[in-house]
This record gives sequence, structure tokens and C-alpha cells, in this order.
Amino acid sequence: MTSSVVRIGVEGTGSYGAGLARALTTAGLTVIEVARQDRQARRRRGKSDPLDAHQAAVAVLAGTDTAIPKSGDGAVESMRILLAERRSAAKARAQVMNQIHALLITAPELVRQAFRALSGQRLVNTLAKTRPGTITSPDPAVVARQTLRRFAVRHLTMQAETDLIEQQLEMLVRQVNPTLLSLSGVGPVTAATLLVAAGDNPERLGTRASFAALAGVAPIPASSGQRTRHRLSRGGNRHANAALHRIMLLRMRHREPRRMAYFERRRSEQLTDRDIMRCLKRHVANEIYAALLNPATDNPVGRELRARRQAKGIPISVLAATLGVPYQRLRRLEIGTRADPELEARATAILEQISPPLAA
Repeated sequence: MTSSVVRIGVEGTGSYGAGLARALTTAGLTVIEVARQDRQARRRRGKSDPLDAHQAAVAVLAGTDTAIPKSGDGAVESMRILLAERRSAAKARAQVMNQIHALLITAPELVRQAFRALSGQRLVNTLAKTRPGTITSPDPAVVARQTLRRFAVRHLTMQAETDLIEQQLEMLVRQVNPTLLSLSGVGPVTAATLLVAAGDNPERLGTRASFAALAGVAPIPASSGQRTRHRLSRGGNRHANAALHRIMLLRMRHREPRRMAYFERRRSEQLTDRDIMRCLKRHVANEIYAALLNPATDNPVGRELRARRQAKGIPISVLAATLGVPYQRLRRLEIGTRADPELEARATAILEQISPPLAA
């Protein structure tokens, strides 16, 4: 009976069907992700387990509404778990900060005066160091100080958890795909988000268009009459879409020459800023797709530059000041966590003009 099974359709391989999909894959069977039947068809045909099983089998045989599921058995699955934990910790941290501000608004005047000039992390650190005592008191000022301190300690705890999670994510990303971290605007959290979207088996995405559709940056026709245009996609993995948007915002903030030139050219073609961002996000998605399929085990970006600078005895802070860039930007280039061809060319030109120190 088992020998006659060619493919098996499973619905919800990323949630309730994950365990079944992994077990079938381990047994050597081909698993196909089947999309859930639309509501109109369910209302027309009814809903039951036999009907759903028959519909899944028909979809697999016809090759409609099917996809290759994520394997979920490697380091990328660990990243997915860590990202879910990080989102929870970040949400709790933001809620605690909102509660601190809300309490300070309604607290007694003496409490408000003590912390009125503080904000952000400085406020949290100061509240955590206060000693309001543990004695039960009916005085609202005492209770407010005690509550504020507990809120601050909770905020610091969530921050420590977030920092630890991000360290784990960076370690995993460097093991799986260090090439992503060398791209401009891509940090550990963003890289992990994109890796999770693609899964442990990114080769299941056969084309760049497949990854663009998965990330919600594939253009959707919205033409009417003589006007031809496309609009933003509202589907796909929204976490991956947000990651691509963050990459674009960082690149625009740093005013990368290629991006700014493209922006101005498309503006001259009467495209709106929203449409230009959509086009740029698609270009970034293509860049990310290439990195997903070609992970590098070693990233030598900036290594030669660092050796040349050290050979000439120039501190990195001095070279950064000469280039007029932040110290951290040059450091990221030298250790290979960011690709910055324009900065590398400028730094190389300056180092070539400096003679090495004479030996004693």
C-alpha cells in the first residue's frame, strides 16, 4: 500500500500539520503543502474530514494551490522560535514602558517631580535603583514608587532577554548564511527574519519571483483603461515584507548613491514615492534571494583593508575621522559584517597615499 503513494498533501505544515509533515518526510515520502479551501467553496460543498482529504488529494494531483513546505529541521527553525520569543519580550517591554508613563501622569505630585526630567532608558535605570521599601503603606506616593520600581525591573529583565536572544540569532545567522550580514542594511534580526521566511530549504523557492511573492513585494496589476500601473501587495509573509522595508529605509537614510540616483530617475518618470519604494523593495528582494541560495562560509570583506591600515600604523578612529564617517561604519567594513564598496574605495585611496613607517 505504501509503495503506491507518490505524494502526500498536508494542510497547515507550518502549524498543526508540522509534526505530521516532518514524520512523513523522515519516512521518505514527498510532502506537498495544500492551501486551505476558500470559504465560498466550503459553503457550497460542505465541511468534513473526508471532504477535506479528498480536496487535498485532488489539489496535489492537479498541482493547484500547492507548494513545497519548509523542512523545519535545522538552524532556521531555531531562529523562528527565537524570533517568536523576541517579539513577545519586545511587546512586554513596550507595554511596561507605557505603564510607567501612564502611572507617572497620575501619580502624586512629589513622585512626578522626582522623575519629571527623566525619560527613556535613563528613567528606567533610575527607577530600578530606587529604594521605596517593602513596608505596606496606604500612602499612594509610597505605593506608586514601589510599583514604578517593579515596572522598571521588569523592563530591564525584558531588555536583557532581548539582548540574549539577539546574540543567539547573530550566532545562528553567521553559521547558516554570513553573506546576508554583509549586505547593506541587514542586521542579525533582519537576516534571521528573511531566513525564516525562506525556511531551512530555500531551494524550494525556484525563482526570484517566488521569493518576491512570498515576501509580498511582487507587483500586482492595477491598470484601468489607458492607465497602466501596479500596486503594493497586501499578501505574503508580512514579517519578511517589514524586514525588506527596514533595509530600504536604512539604505535611503545613508543616501547610497545608486539608490538615490534610481529614486531621482523614477521621480522624473512621474512615479510616486510609494511606487518607487515598491520597485526598490523588489530589487532588494532579488538581492536577498541570491544571497539565500549562495551562502558564503567565509566573508573576506574589508580584511585586506584592515591589514593595510595596521601595516601603516594608522588607528581606525583616525582613518574614520579622515574619511568623515562614523567609527562603527568603518569597523563593520573591516570585520566583514557590511559591504560598502564606496567607503572601501575611498579608504584604499587614502591609505595608498600614506607611506608605511620606517623600521627602527
